[in-house]
Amino acid sequence: MKIIAFGASPSKNSINKKLATYAAGLFENSEVEVLDLNDFQMPLFSVDIEKEIGQHPLAQAFLDKIDSADFLVVSLAENNGNYSAAFKNVFDWCSRINGKVFQQKPMLLMATSDGKRGGANVLEIAKNAFPRYGADVKATFSLPSFYDNFDIENGRIANAELDLQLRDMVKNSLL
Repeated sequence: MKIIAFGASPSKNSINKKLATYAAGLFENSEVEVLDLNDFQMPLFSVDIEKEIGQHPLAQAFLDKIDSADFLVVSLAENNGNYSAAFKNVFDWCSRINGKVFQQKPMLLMATSDGKRGGANVLEIAKNAFPRYGADVKATFSLPSFYDNFDIENGRIANAELDLQLRDMVKNSLL
């Protein structure tokens, strides 16, 4: 099984990318490819720019990565209660090529933040919106207080209860 994972943040030290990488590694007998949103930087989407340059090749490249997956692991950064501008821009460009951006792929949808709500706002928005764009959301997971609950040095969730919760979700998302 091929898993495409990414943190929906342009931060070079994205905590969401760290969480997505860890979660993707929990799937047994899988090939994991972790995407970096910075590899898909495009001009800010507008119909005027689209008319001028057409469909951006990086949007097609992102869609090709999604197409190559059997399962998606996505962890969303929360910026002012919503998606990061960088992710929204990639999403907007992709949706002009294929309105079903996530191509009916099963997905583990997550969010984390350094706060106690763990990206709950953006996770709720995505949980409700992503199915309209072709996501088959199998489970959602929020990791609150990232720096208290994630062992950065070892790249894993340090809180045993939250770790078990995620492991159960991974196991059950394949059933």
